[in-house]
Amino acid sequence: MSRPSARKAAPKGEYIETDSGNKVSRRSAITGTANITLGGRTVIMADVHLRGDLHPTRAVPSSSGKDVTPTSISIGRCTVISTGSVIKPPCRISRGQVHYYPMKIGDNVFVGPHSTISAISIASHVHIGDHTTIHPFVIIKENVKILPNSVIPANMVIPSSSVVGGRPARVIGEVGEGWGVSGGGAGVGGGLGVGGGGEKSWVEGGDLRELVRSIK
Repeated sequence: MSRPSARKAAPKGEYIETDSGNKVSRRSAITGTANITLGGRTVIMADVHLRGDLHPTRAVPSSSGKDVTPTSISIGRCTVISTGSVIKPPCRISRGQVHYYPMKIGDNVFVGPHSTISAISIASHVHIGDHTTIHPFVIIKENVKILPNSVIPANMVIPSSSVVGGRPARVIGEVGEGWGVSGGGAGVGGGLGVGGGGEKSWVEGGDLRELVRSIK
C-alpha cells in the first residue's frame, strides 16, 4: 500500500494581520516589540526597522502611582510605514549616558520609502516623502507635507498646514484649503507596488483607510 502524500502547507501571505487590523510584513525587522504600540489598521511594510529596543530609561509615574517605563514608539491608526524605512526614538547624551525618549506618531500618517525618522512627535495627517531624514526631537504638527529627499534638522518645529522641503529643510509654503480632502496626490508613487487595486483612491494628508485596505 502506498503512503498517503503529505499535504502542502498553505502559502503564507506577505503580511501578518492582527485582531485590530494592523498589517505587519513578515520581512520587517521589529525589535523590542513590548515597547511598541500600533493603534489599529496600520501597515508596516517590508524591510522596515522599528527600534523598540531603544526604550526610555527614565520611568514615569502612572495613574496607579507606580513608576513605569514609557512606550518607545507609539503609532496611531491608519498609518503606513513604507518599505525600507527606519523608525527610532530620539536620544540625548547626558553625563556620559545615552537617554532615549518616547516617540509618538499620530493617525493617517504616511512615511515614504527609505526614510529615517527620529522625531519626538508627528501629529495626524502628515505626508512624508520618500528618502526623507528627520533628525531627533523634531515636532511636526497636523496637516503637513514633507517633500521627498528632505533633511529635517534636529529640534525643528514644523507648524500646521506647512509644506516643507530642502537639505536642510525649511517651510516653503502651505498645503492650502482642502488638502487631504480632495485633490492632492492620488496614487502610490515611489515604487511601493502595494497592489490590490485600491491604491489610487487615497489622498495625501487624508484618511488612509483605502490605502490600508489595498495592501495585501
